[in-house]
Amino acid sequence: MDNQNKKAWLYLLPALIFLAVFMVYPLVDVFIYSFEESYNFASQTYNGVGIYNYSYVLHDAYFLQALKNTFILVAITVPLSTIIALLISLGLSSIKAVRNLFQTIYFLPYVTNTLAVGLVFMILFQKAPQHEGLVNTVINWFGGQSIDFLGGPYWAKMFVLCLYTIWVVMPFKILILTSALASVKQDYYNAAKLDGASNFRIFKKITLPMISPMLFYLIITGFIGAFKAYSDAVALFGLDLNSAEMNTIVGYVYDMLYSDGGGYPSYASAAAIILFVIVLTITCINLIISKKHVHY
Repeated sequence: MDNQNKKAWLYLLPALIFLAVFMVYPLVDVFIYSFEESYNFASQTYNGVGIYNYSYVLHDAYFLQALKNTFILVAITVPLSTIIALLISLGLSSIKAVRNLFQTIYFLPYVTNTLAVGLVFMILFQKAPQHEGLVNTVINWFGGQSIDFLGGPYWAKMFVLCLYTIWVVMPFKILILTSALASVKQDYYNAAKLDGASNFRIFKKITLPMISPMLFYLIITGFIGAFKAYSDAVALFGLDLNSAEMNTIVGYVYDMLYSDGGGYPSYASAAAIILFVIVLTITCINLIISKKHVHY
């Protein structure tokens, strides 16, 4: 190994140590805990080694509900938020005079506290004896019946959760896509217009391929973020997500560790490893797809 390589590894050493201590070691530790049955943190003891923890988690009704909620949240919010962000970014790119102003306005929800945004959504959607909520008031104006969005049917609660998640994640996507659109060279568009290409064809053949790396980045991070959703549900439905049938996988892991009736690190570790495998699988599938559709 020459001196240049030694220097490179020396510069990387702090980062490698940080990753090993705070990422690799905890992951290995959780993987080991997931096979230790009835592990106790206090006494550092367990009753046996096997796959019982995984069997318990995969047959637990609360986990299956959390798994269902998480997949619905991912399937709806990731594509919708990306498409809406792309449309808004295209609109911002066409009004260069006030683009920076609108970028700032759209970015405000991203820097606002999650629980504060959740409180606003509660005011909008919550149905109470004293008031119907702003959304129900609008529905009543058009002759519709009030809906208990936060304590009523499952579809209504999932609708609010998806809408809230899209609202929270969209500002970051708009900022990234607006920057990506601004980086596309105007020469490509000028050449396409000289050839008489339509706006849709320009978008399909020039804009999308040129910003495809950023789109892919947003989709990957969107999947990972949606699978890790928890604070969004807490902001809307409180800490007792199991009663509301709105728990997520991360919420299930938290409940197994800390909530009432918690203190089950073995089950929590098994659920965390299952989540890790799901996210890793989805990420690998996206990487395979990106080889054909992403242009660097």
